[in-house]
Amino acid sequence: MAETEAALRTLAHNVRAARTRAGLSLDELGRRARVSKGALVGLEKAQGNPNFATLVRLADTLGISVSALMEGPAEGRVRVVSADAVMPLWAGERGSEARLMLTTSGPAPVEVWRWRLEPGEEYPSHPHQAGVVETVSVTAGRMTLVVDGAEHLVAAGQTATFDGDAPHTYRGCGDETCHLIMTVHLPPGPVPAS
Repeated sequence: MAETEAALRTLAHNVRAARTRAGLSLDELGRRARVSKGALVGLEKAQGNPNFATLVRLADTLGISVSALMEGPAEGRVRVVSADAVMPLWAGERGSEARLMLTTSGPAPVEVWRWRLEPGEEYPSHPHQAGVVETVSVTAGRMTLVVDGAEHLVAAGQTATFDGDAPHTYRGCGDETCHLIMTVHLPPGPVPAS
């Protein structure tokens, strides 16, 4: 329980700091990210339990990575992350899951995700901000990648890349579990105020 409370405090601090850096009020951030002001107030007070889609919309709107919202201070030059040390940010009803392993630092960060998709289970993602590029590398099994309504089969040993600013879905297919590594390449800098 203390771990969850600490994670919420870190998230609250990071959201507030990123919002302040971007020069956005709670109202404006809520409008752009499609999150209620009440939910944002609670989040910045380390209350509530935001879902994965909310975190993605906030990160996209603030021009930072999801893990930048969740991580504490940097620990050193080299960071090694074990999959069992990272909680899933999404879990499907059939056992699928997505874990954000880490995000690189620098002006154009890259998120590294580890996914497990059970046959027939899918995760629909809303479009990201312009400039986001996603890459999926299937290490076992097969998946169907749906981008802007078009389906693409990606099997073990194959990699696909696409612009993330279109609706997209990841779906496990075939008879076995699909394992994949996804990278999300974020554009440099915060989203300018409009």
